[in-house]
Amino acid sequence: MSQTPFSPVRRRTLLQAGAAAAAGLALAGCEREPAAPAGGFTGIDMERGHALRDRLAKGEPWPEPSIVRRTQVVIAGGGVAGLAAARGLRLAGVDDYMLLELEDAPGGNSRAGQVGGIACPLGAHYLPVPGNDAREVQDLLEELGLRRREAGRWRYDERHLCHSPQERLFIGGQWQEGLLPVAGVPESTLAQYRRFAASVAELSRAARFAMPTMKTWTPGRPLAPAVLALDALTFDAWLTREGFDDTYLRWYLDYCCRDDYGAGPQRVSAWAGIHYFASRHGFHAPGESAPPDERDGVLTWPQGNGWLTERLAAPLAQGGQMRTGSTVLRIAETARGVEVDTYHHASDSVERWQARRCIVALPVFVAARVVQPQPDFLREAAQRLQWAPWLVANIHIDAPLADREGAAPAWDNVLYADRNPGGLGYVSAGHQRLDPRAALTGPNVLSYYQALGDVPDGRRLLAEQPWTHWRDAILQTLAVPHPDLAQRATRVEITRYGHAMSIPVPGLQAFLSKIGLQRPSNKRYQLSNGERVAVPPTPGTARLAFAHGDWSGYSVFEEAFTRGHAAGLASA
Repeated sequence: MSQTPFSPVRRRTLLQAGAAAAAGLALAGCEREPAAPAGGFTGIDMERGHALRDRLAKGEPWPEPSIVRRTQVVIAGGGVAGLAAARGLRLAGVDDYMLLELEDAPGGNSRAGQVGGIACPLGAHYLPVPGNDAREVQDLLEELGLRRREAGRWRYDERHLCHSPQERLFIGGQWQEGLLPVAGVPESTLAQYRRFAASVAELSRAARFAMPTMKTWTPGRPLAPAVLALDALTFDAWLTREGFDDTYLRWYLDYCCRDDYGAGPQRVSAWAGIHYFASRHGFHAPGESAPPDERDGVLTWPQGNGWLTERLAAPLAQGGQMRTGSTVLRIAETARGVEVDTYHHASDSVERWQARRCIVALPVFVAARVVQPQPDFLREAAQRLQWAPWLVANIHIDAPLADREGAAPAWDNVLYADRNPGGLGYVSAGHQRLDPRAALTGPNVLSYYQALGDVPDGRRLLAEQPWTHWRDAILQTLAVPHPDLAQRATRVEITRYGHAMSIPVPGLQAFLSKIGLQRPSNKRYQLSNGERVAVPPTPGTARLAFAHGDWSGYSVFEEAFTRGHAAGLASA
């Protein structure tokens, strides 16, 4: 997948030479303590997000609407689901709609930013090459020119596939290729790796796992017994019951759960723990070879999934079909349609939008505050769902970092013994540069991720701790594999998500599957390749369609996009 004309040996030699030079510079300047890098919070306005909650808690009314506007469909929320809904409406021939977004830029957890002029992610940073269950996502990628058919087979543009090396793990004082601990582990660890791989394969035969997961939900039928059994207990309880107690395996599975779900095996369901592997390409123990079509292909960009949301949002900006900086205050069904009241921050005014339908692409806990009256299923969902707070720190460095021994710098770099609670390592914004030598000479941005779903009072800490608290802890942690980071870091910008993603806790699949199938749709639409497929069912009421990753119980691009797309088509 690499775009470089250099052999892996040559690339590694260059990288290590650059690291050695950087280490020499660090030693030469060690007499002077480097100044702490500047920075601050960016990306998400937490105060704006809390304004609605605080007013409702105090019983303070908002001003009456000063203007009434009309459109055919209102989309409340400009994350991946809201942007996908807008695209679905366009494909269905509807261009009279308005998308309302709280922040100053759309994208939700897939926004992008810049630090020192270098593009970087503010949230989600990759998209696995989608399988055939995610036909809607495949269709989007074809529309964007990322995939095309050659000689009867689908091919992805390799410029957008993650360049090699893809990932590495810092363990035992050195880097190893891949994230599953293998260097120096005992035979008993390898045996548990093989047994876990066999368990995932066996469960994949007993039940269907797919992404998006709603493609496995069948109207009128309960979930498969194997799914219900896994959904009924935590992943930790299942691992203990099955005798998976190896330290290295447990660390890796904990990392995987926090990476996708924001919390570890003690909170997520056993279904979620197995789904992580079974819905993708399984789990392969060291020495086991996966079939060629089951390699873990990953699409990524310097700005992460912001590359995708920027392109989804561009038609709305051009057509004037999007208003940012707008807090949705109330969504109510009327005799003739819906009313949506929204506070426009720039003009300090309340607007009322009247429409035939509304697509509620808001997180469930927000939707439960603004939809009046609350449908029973929305109220219960808001009570059942739990959300993980997240932090993303973008660290600008003025030159490549000194590196420890072992595997060469990769796109995804993870620490086995990360000192920060919930630390998930960092990705390199410069990794996708077509000329690998650029990574050896110029500045770069490292995006460090921290999932705080298991951290006591994590949400409160995000809201109350100064940005320097997070900066200092992260720099100290990354200084272990990169001793010259303090000399190289020039700026640190931190993005906070108080409710970044729904955590797939036990019982959630059984509950959400019943909601998601209560309004089946007989509509069909045509993909760009000419195939006609059914519109997936969308939860909602007569005039409201609910679309958000929360309705799948966990938050990834495929889930949010497919739900938003279906809601757009159903609302046309």
